[in-house]
Amino acid sequence: MKRLVRFYGDVFGCIPKGPERDLSGEWIDRVTSLSATHLRGVHLRLPGYGDDGPTLEIFSYDDMPDKQLPMPNDPSFARIAFAVDDVEAALEAVISAGGSSVGEIATTEVGGVGFLQVIYARDPEGNIVELQKWR
Repeated sequence: MKRLVRFYGDVFGCIPKGPERDLSGEWIDRVTSLSATHLRGVHLRLPGYGDDGPTLEIFSYDDMPDKQLPMPNDPSFARIAFAVDDVEAALEAVISAGGSSVGEIATTEVGGVGFLQVIYARDPEGNIVELQKWR
């Protein structure tokens, strides 16, 4: 958890909001359908919003099973996207902070919207992060 909090803070300017959560008990077991669940986490305020803006939740359970890396075409929540000023510089920051790239930087024109420069990357835990710039 701390590695991802640092990653999203350093690379995208996300700022912790509120206290770190330390959750356990019967109520969280009911919510998660797990037994003896214990997790810690933090909410990160997304850049470009005020104190009441959306947050990214980063949580870590005491018991975390191994998993395969998600792929861009997996069903369910697949990625988070960030608008950046410079896609190449953002990708370098992702890699310097322990992430990696999924594919290559591409540019295309989207009719009625504009030109998009974009790449899929991975955070240090393998979650897909889209880096995009519109012009």
